[in-house]
Amino acid sequence: MSQTRRPVASLWIGERLHYLNQLCLKSHLLQGHPVTLYCTDDVQNAPEGVEIRPASEIMDINMSVVEATSASFLSNVFRYKMIRKTGAIWIDCDAFCHRPFPDEWDYIFAGHGMRGALNCGVVGLPQQSELMDQLLDYYDNLPDYPAWWGKHQRKKMDKQDSREPLAVRIYKTERTAFGPQAFTHFAKETGDYDRAMTPDVLYPVPFQLNDIFYDPHGRVEGWFTDQTVSVHLYTNGTKPWWQKNVPLENSYAWRMCQQVGIDPAAALDG
Repeated sequence: MSQTRRPVASLWIGERLHYLNQLCLKSHLLQGHPVTLYCTDDVQNAPEGVEIRPASEIMDINMSVVEATSASFLSNVFRYKMIRKTGAIWIDCDAFCHRPFPDEWDYIFAGHGMRGALNCGVVGLPQQSELMDQLLDYYDNLPDYPAWWGKHQRKKMDKQDSREPLAVRIYKTERTAFGPQAFTHFAKETGDYDRAMTPDVLYPVPFQLNDIFYDPHGRVEGWFTDQTVSVHLYTNGTKPWWQKNVPLENSYAWRMCQQVGIDPAAALDG
């Protein structure tokens, strides 16, 4: 293992990791990053070396809100509270560490996909910063409507069941209103938008092409540059077949499992 580098951390809501999550967490360990996984349940199949901590050390996870939205929904709040408390780099559990994060990087975020919006799947911020303040204030004091919404979103929001929590209604109106939408908006508000790295650094493969990770004839590395540090695998967009079957031999997912030492057959869904 290489020298000890900056700590990274993530959140897992559930009892069991999928092999792609095991792969991504272990990839950071092998690059020298201490890895903490905050959990809501007793996760037993994390890679050796990953430190398991209760999510409640950072914030209480309202499972009724998770059940009404998605397992990843509250992670959009959790990641900034975690960074403020610990200073660790946030990594989604489907972000593969291609190279270690340089120690001198204070701001770590980038655009993704084919539209150029910022993503927050991998985030590093100073613990004390205006961007952090704005994000946490948004989550702690939710507005009736996110400030960047137009008439269409507001009308859609007004049709939601008023008996549901405000956070759930916002989510059901726009699934990314707590994630990329909020991050992009507040980065513009604070003048940090221009700090964004180019997509090849953290999201080299556009999420619209996520099947390429399972294609034995795919040219995944053709998207990489000398600046690529992290490779997002976009498990939220993975087709169910790939979640329940081992990756095809010579595909990127298969090759990385061979390289890192993960047995896909031991951690499939369903």
